[in-house]
Amino acid sequence: MVKKPRVPNMLKKAVKQTFSKPATEMYPAQKPQLPEKYRGEPNFDYNACIGCGLCARDCPSKAIEMVKIDDKRRKPQVNLSKCVFCYQCAETCPKKAINYTCTYELATTDKSDLVIKPQAPPKPQPETLSGS
Repeated sequence: MVKKPRVPNMLKKAVKQTFSKPATEMYPAQKPQLPEKYRGEPNFDYNACIGCGLCARDCPSKAIEMVKIDDKRRKPQVNLSKCVFCYQCAETCPKKAINYTCTYELATTDKSDLVIKPQAPPKPQPETLSGS
């Protein structure tokens, strides 16, 4: 009685995987489909922000700091290198000035690029009176 040679199970799997469709996506050539409420980079609407500081107070990682932008007003400055993307800030904002985005490519070699600084509003230009 002659025994048939047995093909090892690992070799069977290797051959099968060689000719099957890959399980991974072709990133970055194809961008992945993200869920509707994906927690990417936060988007701050500084015009809607009232400067109350609730977002900075409730941030568990202390990634939000209130900074002065002019003599009276304070706005949130976000350090994305500290942010854990929990969006507790968006939940507590009374004016809903913080929104979700699908921006997930935040890699950089300079950490200062990860700081979202509030912009001071433009100062109004004095009107010039024309002589009649």
